[in-house]
Amino acid sequence: MTEKLNKLLSQQKKLQKKIEQKETTLRQSFFENAKKRKERTRLLIQKGALLDKYFESNHLSIVETEELLKIFANYVNVNKPDQYKKKKSND
Repeated sequence: MTEKLNKLLSQQKKLQKKIEQKETTLRQSFFENAKKRKERTRLLIQKGALLDKYFESNHLSIVETEELLKIFANYVNVNKPDQYKKKKSND
């Protein structure tokens, strides 16, 4: 009987250790995702600030800003210097 009890206690310790490892992995993943979200949010805020600065669009609504950008999007994309074009991956 004590042998079974010891075996069960050993299994319990192993399972508890696995649970702790999974919890640690989940916490790390959560913090990494939160960090990525914060970085993306910061980037979007910076780009929005540049849009307001150079297009003087801070008085426009979201819809009006989108309409303004649609007007110039084709021209900008066609005349964009190569250094600013999206790099194509070799798939």
